[in-house]
Amino acid sequence: MEPSPTPGGTPAAPRPDPLPALAAAVRALPASCGPVRLVAVDGHAGSGKSTFAARLAVALGGAPVVHLDDLATHEELFGWTARLREWVLEPLARGRDAGYPVYDWTARRFAGRAVVPCAPVVLVEGVGAGRSALRDHLARIVWMDTSRDESWRRGRRRDGPELAVFWRGWMRAENAHFAADPTRPHADLLVRQVPDGYQVLPGPGRQP
Repeated sequence: MEPSPTPGGTPAAPRPDPLPALAAAVRALPASCGPVRLVAVDGHAGSGKSTFAARLAVALGGAPVVHLDDLATHEELFGWTARLREWVLEPLARGRDAGYPVYDWTARRFAGRAVVPCAPVVLVEGVGAGRSALRDHLARIVWMDTSRDESWRRGRRRDGPELAVFWRGWMRAENAHFAADPTRPHADLLVRQVPDGYQVLPGPGRQP
């Protein structure tokens, strides 16, 4: 990243990358799901969850990432909790590798398979990753702190006009989910995207 100029024209020092420190802090947490530290990366659709989770996974030395889009379906956008428990959480809690069928959003069926090694840290990213039904299994909840409207603008731009009908249904479903089961008030950490990377801040749910 190029350093940003200060008001006087002198380039400011680049912001330190917070991910190595975050990775170290996550590794030091007590296990939350069997031997695993399970970390949720939640936020609105289009908020940058997948990109952030991928970068944090690298900082963690290659931590596995569970993508909730692989477990949701057209008919059950938020009805994936039982599948996540059976296919991922229960094996990890027993100290075993997990795996699950991956939903194909074009073919509209489960096809292929993802493997989740029983690693010291496993990331779960997706809208609703920090939902109340999962919090007892989570070591940390990370919330991508981008506004709903900005996130949705990004997501619609990314997906293009061919998914406009899907997005209309998605926005109604996401609004209903977070109205009934909000994540942000329970987040341990807020992640904000800034021009030179990320800013990681204490969240409203962080314990003193």
